[in-house]
Amino acid sequence: MSHSYPDQSSRSAALSRRARAVFPGGSTRGQTYYRPYPIYARSGEGCRVTDVDGVERIDFLNNYTVQLFGHCHPEIVAALQRQAALGTCFTLATEAEIELAELICGRAKSFEQVRFANTGSEAVMNAIKGARAYSGRPKIAKCEGVYHGSYDYAEVSLDPDPQNWGTDVPASVGHSRGAPKGMTDDIVMLPFNDVAGSRAQLERHADALAGVLLDPVPSRCGGYPASPAYLAMLRDFTRQNGSLLILDEVVTWRLHYGGAQTLYGVESDMTTLGKIIDGGLPIGVIAGTAEAMAVFDSSAGKAACPHSGTFTANPMSMAAGIAATRMLTQEAIDRLNGLGERARDKLRATFARAGVAGQVTGEGSLILMHLSEQPLGDYRSTYRAHTEAAAARLESLFRHLLNHGIVLSTWGMACLSTPMGEAEIDHLADAVYASLKEMETDNASAETS
Repeated sequence: MSHSYPDQSSRSAALSRRARAVFPGGSTRGQTYYRPYPIYARSGEGCRVTDVDGVERIDFLNNYTVQLFGHCHPEIVAALQRQAALGTCFTLATEAEIELAELICGRAKSFEQVRFANTGSEAVMNAIKGARAYSGRPKIAKCEGVYHGSYDYAEVSLDPDPQNWGTDVPASVGHSRGAPKGMTDDIVMLPFNDVAGSRAQLERHADALAGVLLDPVPSRCGGYPASPAYLAMLRDFTRQNGSLLILDEVVTWRLHYGGAQTLYGVESDMTTLGKIIDGGLPIGVIAGTAEAMAVFDSSAGKAACPHSGTFTANPMSMAAGIAATRMLTQEAIDRLNGLGERARDKLRATFARAGVAGQVTGEGSLILMHLSEQPLGDYRSTYRAHTEAAAARLESLFRHLLNHGIVLSTWGMACLSTPMGEAEIDHLADAVYASLKEMETDNASAETS
């Protein structure tokens, strides 16, 4: 069924109007909202999602990298059905949580013990609290502009602008209005991939530093990985300083059987996981060395970092996680990474064919399109490249792609799932080309009207 977006007579538009009465701004989840109204899903199967108006599209967003195995994978569905028939949650522990923990501990050298949470944000929050408990120090360092979930400390300087991002050293800026200064003072900002600048910042706060939080391939820094020299500096500093290196692999775990840390050869003290590790259900994981993870040990009394949760390690998430982790083989990852390289090559050629200034970055099965040729590599260069005009063009591209059977993010991010093949990659490139040419026609019409 064909259905042009936007269409105020559509069921999605009607649901959006209905939602405005019960949700602030008409949405309960910021990522799913876009103007003039968000599309509502009815079902998904494989790499495709069908909306409430019956329109089917290839899902290149996969709930922001979650659905690595696509929608309704038979093995995950079967695991959930079996567990649902036995019970969805208990006040007792289950064997499934041990089984999933054992599978995770076998994936990376630094994974000696794990602790489950409910989301990646929760995992990051507890890793930060754990680092403070381990070191007895208050401050955490993170890279400017990098997203680590919704914990307020992790959100500091998520999206600063030139008026408040500082000059000689990056300023710590609250993300939510009213963020207390005492909180921002405890977050040390680092310039991503700047070895000398970051080292100087770390040394300046060394006595108060509990840990360093790092996404190895931050999308908000252009989608480029941390350099070997940068990773080595952070690892050396934290070891010498007695602070913890925390890797946020909620997204990058898809890059290798043992995550980005194995691919890039760096060992963390703690790692946070989520999203793809659970086949579409909520989960968070803190994994690390036995020494670092001991802060969560409450077997002899109150833990240094108390941690619990009503839905932590719930059997449904454990069942889905076991199925998903078993399927996340190196062979499956290598195939997806190859498709990712094909997608980046095809999209670069598409930009050139359409005569559009742009670039395509990303690692493995993660893809980022930028409608700018300005150099990228850290938050500030990416911010400068993504001007208001460039951002508007990316959002326009997103809308046009909806009418060519493609779902990706409003800011040019795409990710792949295992049901995809070369045909889906080729369809993406063709759809981007058609959309860019339509945008060119739209602009020409606007200029002459």
